[in-house]
This record gives sequence, C-alpha cells and structure tokens, in this order.
Amino acid sequence: MKPRVSVIVPVYNEGEAILRCLERMLREMLLPAEVLVVHDMPEDTTVPYVEQVARTDPRVRAVLNTYGRGPANAIRFGIDTALAPVAVVTMADGCDDPRQIDELARLVDRGVVVAAASRYMPGGQQVGGPRLKRLMSRWAGRSLYTFARVGTRDATNSFKAYDTEFVREVGIESRTGFEIGLELTAKATRLRLPVAEIPTIWLDRPLGESHFDLGRFLPGYLRWYFFAYGRRLAREKLAGRSIPTVVVPAQRDPQDSTEFEQTA
Repeated sequence: MKPRVSVIVPVYNEGEAILRCLERMLREMLLPAEVLVVHDMPEDTTVPYVEQVARTDPRVRAVLNTYGRGPANAIRFGIDTALAPVAVVTMADGCDDPRQIDELARLVDRGVVVAAASRYMPGGQQVGGPRLKRLMSRWAGRSLYTFARVGTRDATNSFKAYDTEFVREVGIESRTGFEIGLELTAKATRLRLPVAEIPTIWLDRPLGESHFDLGRFLPGYLRWYFFAYGRRLAREKLAGRSIPTVVVPAQRDPQDSTEFEQTA
C-alpha cells in the first residue's frame, strides 16, 4: 500500500540515539507511512541502527543523500525521494512530538500546502534551547505572522508537513541549513496558498549535541524572512526560480509495481 505520509528525518552521526527517536515515532503514527532516515555518508554512525529497526519494521529506510552534505540537501533529497503526497520533516534529536505527525499530515490532506507545528501560538511552548536563538525565532515568527500574514507564528520551526506536489513545483533553493521551513512558508505566502498551524511543545535535545550553527545559517534565514514580504507572485514566476531538474533513482513501493522518478 502506498504511504499517505513520508517522514523525512535528516541525521548526522546520531548513533544509537536514533533508536529512541524511531521507537517513539513508529509507536505514535497511525497513518500508513514511510520513514526516510536521510544520511550524507555511508559510514554515518546512524545507519547500522536504522537498518536494525528496518529489519523488523518495513516502514523505515536508511536513504543516502546524493545532493551534497548538510541538512538542507538532506531534506531536499528526502522530499524528492518521498512516495507519499505529504512529507513531514522532523528532527532526530527528540525535540519534536511524534504524536503530531499524523495531525500535521491530515491538515495537508485537507488542502493546506504547509502545516506548521507552532511553539509560539496559544497552547504551544518551547522548553530549553539557546536563549538568543529562542528570542530571534520568536521575534521572526511573530513579525512574519503579523505583518507578512504567513499563516503561522512559527515560520522558522523545521517541524512541518508539506504538500509534496507544491514543493516539487516551487522548488527548494536553500543549500546550507534548516531554513527550508521558512523558505517554503514564504513561498506559499507569496503565492497566497493556505498555511496552517497547530500548537506544539518543543523540548530541548535530551541526548547528544546540536549541529545548529546560527552564524552560518543566519544569512539564509534573513533571505527568506524578507522574501515573505511582497506582492502576490504567479506560480510560473516562482517555479522559474527553481533549481534545474536532477533525476533520483526511482524508488519502488514494496507493494506497488509503479516506479516514481523524482525531481530536485
């Protein structure tokens, strides 16, 4: 059966810690799903543990990213490889609530192109994390929601669900960090397409070390922050900004004979 939601989990040397993340995710998801754990190199320490889980749960796959290293390329590759009409991006560090994957996916199924898990709407909360990063994220989210009317108070959060057809149409231009969530929210806003949010409680990473580098990723965030402010764009004009097509080896659904060619 073709999955209804593809869960994209970018990883970098998570090692055994990925087991806890996958266990919670697989326990909480009820929709037919595939979980794509996207890594940049075959020797990534996460891979043996993902393969261990995959031997007993066919929903899980370790996927080697061939677009280039870094979280943006891993997320791009994961969405392009996805078999489902909805892609949910979530982190491997346990900060996101896996119970909300289905809820986010259902919002996209109802017609929104971006569904955000929001720390900053009523009922949401952020527990822990670097203070400066928290302040900047909250300010960006609230100002975009108030003045650019982006449809979510948490445009910078990576925990989002996307209509995969929408993503493939407008393309992903980000190449360095986690700003893809902001990029796609900004593009949906300029196209006047629906964006929705649900409250979430974000918990700081319980294990391991964060790979977020604010200084390196900030220029990308600023680019898409300012892009969100502007007049309505036609789909053709926005799609024309996309990166040239790259063919990914076709992925086969184990229970479906149809092969899918994806584009970057």
